[in-house]
Amino acid sequence: MTEYRLTDFLPTTKKELELRGWDSLDIILFSGDAYVDHPSFGAAVIGRTLEAAGYRVAIVPQPDWHGDFRDFKKLGRPRLFFGIAPGCMDSMVNKYTANRRLRSEDAYSPDGRHDMRPEYPTIVYSQILKQLFPDVPVVLGGIEASLRRLTHYDYWQDALRPCLLCDSKADLIIYGMGEKPIVELARQLDEGKNIKEIQDIPQTVFLATKASIPGGMTNDDIVLHAHEECLKNKRAQAENIRHIEEQSNMMHAHRLLQPMKQNGEGLTVVVNPPYPPMTTEEMDASFDLPYTRQPHPKYKGKRIPAYDMIKHSVNIHRGCFGGCAFCTISAHQGKFIACRSKASILREVKQVIEMPDFKGYLSDLGGPSANMYGMGGRNRNVCEKCKRPSCIHPQICPNLNTSHDKLLDIYRAVDALPGIKKSFIGSGVRYDLLLHRSKDEDVNRSAQEYTRELICRHVSGRLKVAPEHTSDRVLYLMRKPSFQQFYDFKRIFDRINREEQLHQQIIPYFISSHPGCTEEDMAELAVITKNLDFQLEQVQDFTPTPMTIATETWYTGYDPYTLEPVFSAKTPREKLAQRQYFFWYKPEERRNIEQSLRRIGRPDLIAKLYANSPKPIAKSQKSTVNSHEHYRTSKHTEKPKEEKRGRHHRH
Repeated sequence: MTEYRLTDFLPTTKKELELRGWDSLDIILFSGDAYVDHPSFGAAVIGRTLEAAGYRVAIVPQPDWHGDFRDFKKLGRPRLFFGIAPGCMDSMVNKYTANRRLRSEDAYSPDGRHDMRPEYPTIVYSQILKQLFPDVPVVLGGIEASLRRLTHYDYWQDALRPCLLCDSKADLIIYGMGEKPIVELARQLDEGKNIKEIQDIPQTVFLATKASIPGGMTNDDIVLHAHEECLKNKRAQAENIRHIEEQSNMMHAHRLLQPMKQNGEGLTVVVNPPYPPMTTEEMDASFDLPYTRQPHPKYKGKRIPAYDMIKHSVNIHRGCFGGCAFCTISAHQGKFIACRSKASILREVKQVIEMPDFKGYLSDLGGPSANMYGMGGRNRNVCEKCKRPSCIHPQICPNLNTSHDKLLDIYRAVDALPGIKKSFIGSGVRYDLLLHRSKDEDVNRSAQEYTRELICRHVSGRLKVAPEHTSDRVLYLMRKPSFQQFYDFKRIFDRINREEQLHQQIIPYFISSHPGCTEEDMAELAVITKNLDFQLEQVQDFTPTPMTIATETWYTGYDPYTLEPVFSAKTPREKLAQRQYFFWYKPEERRNIEQSLRRIGRPDLIAKLYANSPKPIAKSQKSTVNSHEHYRTSKHTEKPKEEKRGRHHRH
């Protein structure tokens, strides 16, 4: 095991600068997370990328935003810019549940403390820096900025908010995975350009007057409804989000322009199209940077829950072409899969093997979706013209090569390494890709081979999958496959377990209160999952997160693609009425559920849920409410969606 010195980490204090012999810095990054020098933590990736490009970089993790702002002043003024990386998760999703209740811990803070960052750290940090150093550029990045780059609905404020540049007073947003734009920005600033002159970098967002839009408005630009129009007209916001999603997932996207007013002045938010997906060589270069893969020594003796979760895992690709309506990956990483080489993956696995607490079990060998590695369009020309947000909804694209051969090769190469006893797949598996029947029989063979190998060699006793719902109508709005496919996959799972004499479980994820979901849909979900002998554990009440299709549907009441009205449960009472059906098997829930079923005209489902079950002693309404409060903070409480399925889209 390599013994790391303090100078093996990016500096965080004046003392650490002195140890390197530095008396000044080019760039200072402020992070809302604890500093973990690992490729799954965005501030570390951006810091290491800039370091590799020749710049002097420091990270200030979780600065104290109270009092005299000494943490913001301690490293002085950078030569080029301040960067703000507010965290691997949206700060509000990280802090609050769908019921706007404080979560029990902040997984990205030492010992899980949830007082180490403010709400909206992007805004708070930026405003402080602009107050202290008004002439130094401030650049925003990370998931919080990506999801707030245009007018968006904020669930926690229950308001439509403008581009984050307006509230933060920052100069520029870098959205998506930021290695390429951050290096280009540093290069241009290093050449002496003013931040206000830098308007040509892909994947950046800035404010301009109508007269100063680079090249003026052109026929290729997509002009969105103005922010003020969206405030008055929810349908306008629904129309906007369709364009935003489509352009986030195009190989050759258009520039987006959104008019708005700030302090009475007419401005335009300019969103430059993203860079092309990273090549394998570029991916390898990022993951092969000299990470220690450790938390900074300042946290010695303290637990960082998110690090504990991923320290023995390896991310093998970026991007996801699932296009789930509720997922943020589309807005941040896009649908095109960028893969690491086998050699790079094996190098990182060997680093994990050398860790002193590694016992031979790799916790995850995956990505945003576990089994999309190596997949893409057979004919790239077709992909270059496509603007579908999903390659697999409503049907799997005939141009998509769904072969699992490359992934099987990775699994087998990893498992052959000395020191690996077993590699588990902890990321979500898309079983619709496994069930898909291609015209290419080699592709079908690889899917069958992958399915057996996954179940026999890569499950730690419980395979987690995400059907999300049982209603095909709700699933269509979610952009998930029919529930019939879950039945089909479960039959295969059970058969292989019998054949191999295994005793593994399949653990499904489900969501309540998603747009389009009614109380009756949840009641039927309870009956269906009961018949499958499930007592649900992995459940979540839908949390509206900025700039997802589901969130904007929830807020506007319209499907952004059809502009048809869509019902959503919004009040705490409506949401709780749906959520209770997850826990039909708890005696204290039975009385409320029976009353609800009669109220919605489905008393026929009572017998299906409670046949041959003794009726529990009635409890008071007060104790029933308390039981609901317990569920919100128990192991059944919803997990942040970004944490649950977007574990590897950290920066």
